[in-house]
Amino acid sequence: SKAYISQVKSAKRPPSKKLLQCLGELEQGTGRRNGHLSPYEVIEAFLNSRREGASLGTLEFYGKYLSKSIPVLGVTPSARAIGKYLDSLSCTMGGKHAYFRAISVFYNWLYSPRSGFAFIGRENPITLVDPPRRPKRIMPSLTREQVELLIEKAPTARDKAMIALFAESGLRLSELANIRTGDIDWRSHTVRVIGKGNKEGHAPFGNLTENLLKAWLSEYQPKEEEPIWNIGYWGVKTMLNNLRVQTGIPCNPHTFRRTFACLLRKAGVDTMTIKDLGRWESLEMVQRYTRSVTFEDSLKFYKAPLG
Repeated sequence: SKAYISQVKSAKRPPSKKLLQCLGELEQGTGRRNGHLSPYEVIEAFLNSRREGASLGTLEFYGKYLSKSIPVLGVTPSARAIGKYLDSLSCTMGGKHAYFRAISVFYNWLYSPRSGFAFIGRENPITLVDPPRRPKRIMPSLTREQVELLIEKAPTARDKAMIALFAESGLRLSELANIRTGDIDWRSHTVRVIGKGNKEGHAPFGNLTENLLKAWLSEYQPKEEEPIWNIGYWGVKTMLNNLRVQTGIPCNPHTFRRTFACLLRKAGVDTMTIKDLGRWESLEMVQRYTRSVTFEDSLKFYKAPLG
């Protein structure tokens, strides 16, 4: 549809597999005759190689940045061309770094035997490109009062339960969207999830989430083999965006994940424990997410070592 194409052009949605295939077919005539691979064909092959075990959010990230950059750069750019392209971008340094991450993963795959294309690894241009410097900015998180306001303003029992679960569990969007009734352990207050890399994990939740979840489940009564929400990945994103417009409060899964980490840190929980509870792979990410925690916040939990 025209609306979908508009969303892809504005980077609000990733290009679908079918769209990439159609664009690749349009380029096949000129591309094949010139002895070159179509960028869209290669992007499609790359995304296909990532589909198993990758979350929809990860695929959305790659689709968003590669669909804009690779048709410009081509499949065999020079390191200088990549550098000039990154310099030409009008986005923030954080945005440039996101482009660099997506491009790096793409070319590292393309120039490896895994891609199936006849490129030589030592000729990979991305190895000669320095990453843009990413500013150490404080990433936004929500206060307890803001989360409570979002729950209050959420129009349905389902939406209230989702907001609470996001904030109390630090779930990624794909993890939350695929929860089934059998994944919830009411006794231990945990939910079983399949996270990044298709890894199984468990996320905690509190009494507020328990009450809101039970209220929603008694109303909806989902089938055991189906997700509990009655909406999918894009439906959750739409609900969050509508709530953001209504309240003016940042309302997206990444903000909730940072909020989860920051509220725990302000409550005196150490970063290693937060890392384990949020299923992060490194302490560095927890430290990035909790930069908004101040010295004064930490001072509340200080105990003099000598009494």
